[in-house]
Amino acid sequence: QVQVVESGGGSVQAGGSLRLSCTASGFTFASYTMGWFRRDPGKEREGVSCISQTGGGTYYTDSVKGRFAISRDNAKNTLYLEMNSLKPEDTAMYYCAAARASYVWIQCVSSDFTYWGQGTQVTVSS
Repeated sequence: QVQVVESGGGSVQAGGSLRLSCTASGFTFASYTMGWFRRDPGKEREGVSCISQTGGGTYYTDSVKGRFAISRDNAKNTLYLEMNSLKPEDTAMYYCAAARASYVWIQCVSSDFTYWGQGTQVTVSS
């Protein structure tokens, strides 16, 4: 049974930091491209950051470059998103997702991802 579980969300003030974690089971984690997506009510789901199976390739959407860092620990079946210098516009539900295809991290599009978690809320106040 596939399980993808996010944790680490919360409420912070602008300029603060959070670290999201995603623990996966039920599939071979190291063989999957992983990604973080977010959706604010009334907006479309956005690819925030994606990472290749080995971690050697990463994608960031322009608005988070230099502030967020994605990483993975294949031995622990865990994906991370370090978020620094948070802004109110980062407020959203953040989702972890997995894709079997190898190169989908390059564009980080949600339709390429198969397994999804339930999400963790991030709220940044000004």
